[in-house]
Amino acid sequence: MGFGGVGDGGWRGHALLVAGDAAVRRGAVLVAPGVNVAALAMVPVDALLGCGVPADMVCLEGVRDPNTVLARLRVAAGAGGPLFVYVSGRLTADRRGRRLYVALAGTTAGSVRYTSLPWEWLVGELRSRTAGPATVVVDLVADKAAWPLVEEHGTLPGLEGLAGVEAFGVVRGPGAQPGDGAADGVSGYTRQWIEQLRRAPVRPSNVDLHVLAAGSAGLEPGTLVVPSARELHMRSSAGPSHPRPDPAPDPAPDLDRAPDLAPDFVLASASVPASGPAPVVVPRPVPAAAPGSLSGLGAAPGAGSVSVMVGEVEGDPRARLHALAVGGRHGEADALARAWERDVVERRGRVSAEAVQCAEIRADLARLAGDFVAATRLWTGAGQARLEWQAVDAAEVRDAAVGALYCWTQVRDPVRALEVGPELVGLLKVLPLSDPDHLRLAERRLEALRTATRTGVLPP
Repeated sequence: MGFGGVGDGGWRGHALLVAGDAAVRRGAVLVAPGVNVAALAMVPVDALLGCGVPADMVCLEGVRDPNTVLARLRVAAGAGGPLFVYVSGRLTADRRGRRLYVALAGTTAGSVRYTSLPWEWLVGELRSRTAGPATVVVDLVADKAAWPLVEEHGTLPGLEGLAGVEAFGVVRGPGAQPGDGAADGVSGYTRQWIEQLRRAPVRPSNVDLHVLAAGSAGLEPGTLVVPSARELHMRSSAGPSHPRPDPAPDPAPDLDRAPDLAPDFVLASASVPASGPAPVVVPRPVPAAAPGSLSGLGAAPGAGSVSVMVGEVEGDPRARLHALAVGGRHGEADALARAWERDVVERRGRVSAEAVQCAEIRADLARLAGDFVAATRLWTGAGQARLEWQAVDAAEVRDAAVGALYCWTQVRDPVRALEVGPELVGLLKVLPLSDPDHLRLAERRLEALRTATRTGVLPP
């Protein structure tokens, strides 16, 4: 599936997105961490990390036990490659010990010490890292107990001076006004991180992302910005921040510059703590492999490859398709792929393994051309066709469904997204997905699109 995989030489990145307790004042939500995490989780993990090494992404939402979060932090901090940690929610404090905590689900003023994540635990796990750069991004609202401590420090304590760690974010005070986010509830700062990562043709540096996000988020006066403009000026005077991590040691393409990230997916392999809810694991695009293989045809084993080769068909045009696609000649590539597919269908049948693989190649070509509607439709059709002769739990069926889901999340036109969404959701409903939240998120988006068309208020 996709243009194949890439050897990682033991280097593996990790992204951990933590949704703490919501900050609410007089019935108005000041920060909705679950919504923030769900939106950020739709960003490909390689974009969050700033490089193309193989990586896992894990989301924690609704957790009540701080030890569950600590266990996940420990796994993330132990990753040998680059690390991205995002924390959103309510910052609170133990009034007896004057310690900062990230409130978790169900935290009350009287249970802070037992149901919240001590801030020093996060700092301690980052300090224990022995290899790989780390980026920490926070989007928090401090309550009345925590705000005096934040003001006293003038920053988030402990994050400054950590070797190999860049920390960015905003902390709003207890007097924060609702409406910082858009209609969908995503906070302004987090939304701007997402938008900058999606819009920029080349990924900006973390510092640039932070500056752009803080400057465009419409932050209210008094918001603590970490690092501040003054700190950034001092940092730039001292020299550049830590560089973007290099790809894995094994020979591989220049992944930071590769324009074609294939919708191939893996799941987090770390063990899940026995206590607390299971984490949400989300799709991860895998960077493209070397020229010569398309959509699993000759791809590396374990990277979404398929078992039946189409090379036996006369006039196998894979190399030509690849050259056309990377050369930007997408119309010619699509025409050639369609002609090849027609030939295969005549020889093998429309739901044959070979014909389905041709459809998957066309899906990959559509993705490379930026036609995510066609890519979604083709991946969905491939998954449906595979169900004619493969079990619902077959890896290839799952890969096709998750490939369709990834492409669907890239469709920005609500009307076009609504055209292909129902069939995709129908496919997801019949599959035993590794992560049921894929279906939940897809159903939530489909309902939002339907509501938008009825009301005429289109989502961003």
